[in-house]
Amino acid sequence: MHNSMFRTSDRLKSNRRTTIVGAAVAIALVGASCVALNANSNSALGLPTAMRATAPSQLGLSRHPSSARARMISSRDTIAHGRVATATMAETGLKSIPHGGKLTDLLLTDQAEIDAALASTDMDFALNDRQLCDTELIVNGGFSPLTGFLNEADYESVVDNMRLTSGTLLGLPVVLDTDDESIKPGMKLKLLQGDKPIAVMEVESKYVPNKVKECKELYGETTLEHPGVLMVATERGKYYLGGKITGVALPDRVFPCRTPAQVRETLPAGKDVVAFQCRNPVHRAHYELFTRALDAENVEDGGVVLVHPTCGPTQADDIPGIVRYKTYEVLKEEKADPRIFWEYLPYSMHMAGPREAIQHMIIRKNYGCTHFIIGRDMAGSKSSITGDDFYGPYDAQDFAKANAAELGMQTVPSLNLVHTNEEGYVTADYAKEKGLSINKLSGTKFRQMLRAGDDIPEWFAFKSVVDVLRANA
Repeated sequence: MHNSMFRTSDRLKSNRRTTIVGAAVAIALVGASCVALNANSNSALGLPTAMRATAPSQLGLSRHPSSARARMISSRDTIAHGRVATATMAETGLKSIPHGGKLTDLLLTDQAEIDAALASTDMDFALNDRQLCDTELIVNGGFSPLTGFLNEADYESVVDNMRLTSGTLLGLPVVLDTDDESIKPGMKLKLLQGDKPIAVMEVESKYVPNKVKECKELYGETTLEHPGVLMVATERGKYYLGGKITGVALPDRVFPCRTPAQVRETLPAGKDVVAFQCRNPVHRAHYELFTRALDAENVEDGGVVLVHPTCGPTQADDIPGIVRYKTYEVLKEEKADPRIFWEYLPYSMHMAGPREAIQHMIIRKNYGCTHFIIGRDMAGSKSSITGDDFYGPYDAQDFAKANAAELGMQTVPSLNLVHTNEEGYVTADYAKEKGLSINKLSGTKFRQMLRAGDDIPEWFAFKSVVDVLRANA
């Protein structure tokens, strides 16, 4: 609806064009969402009303040819599920309590129940990559306390107020879109990954969203230069469907995505768990950032890091999920650090900046984390025409801090790290104070060197990661 009202040029106000002062581009990595810079900023956010509110209160894969099935991982092979599990520290030993107090688990395990659920459906519904992401995270509890796609009242409440009608905080609405005129409330849909049934949805509502308003509130923009706005305007269907879902299987994937319940079982009891989110390969600066996060003042001794990259669709020019997964695996084996846990998240990025930072914190809370590292311009994006940033470098950090208490998670100050000839990685302030020589390599230059087969400085990237990137170019 209202797609004609989306603008192809919607320039941002000057106070949104925040520039990075100091050594902000000292280390320009592949994909700005993973670059961490200093979080000390008290500037106004300049965001829409719903993005400023602090009052109390989607992973995808393409359809796979059958020849690839044997290589794919079926999550059902390793999962034992209940229906809805309460999670308290007394029961699990973890500090983190799931969002809303309960970790949902909507996957049926009894074959008779699965057969009955599938037999009750009225029609098939083929999920695209993004929809598959969202379906999996509803079924496995990553989106707890959600038990289905949002009905209109909850959708509008999240768009307007960043919370469900119950008052529970939610950064972005989780919706199922369609252009199918034949779908009616009361029908049951068989949600499919290719020809594999994933879930059954009871359609409770079908509504036409105000997409312009949705984009303005979620992204702060209505210009098609923003990738999230472009997705809503050109990829999503005319209607949104709301209703509860019941899982019958988890998607087949070429990389393992353990459920929140499974991940929580691997984490140490009574310890702080610091989540690190990225959507690109981990380079040296990233590694230094999340290992040093364990020394933050608000992280207790004995804490661990959960490196939890999103391996689903992101931006068109990002490295494919399967290649990113391979880079993480080689680095995990190379480092073998018992303080660092590696898991993979079935989530599709929206590039919604501050609002998406809240969504990431909610998800990581459900996976058992107590702290969250928020780097410079997290989940941010640039204009596809001018290359200008849509959000200030610290908007997501400030917004997350303002909502941290309600979420029951702490943010970890991210360091503005630079590499120096004299002392390796240090903070930019320290390097300036000591007059150290700072090494610089832009993301554009790195990609040029990668394609040309030139030697990549090991202060910038791990050789093992570079080898994977070149082997999969």
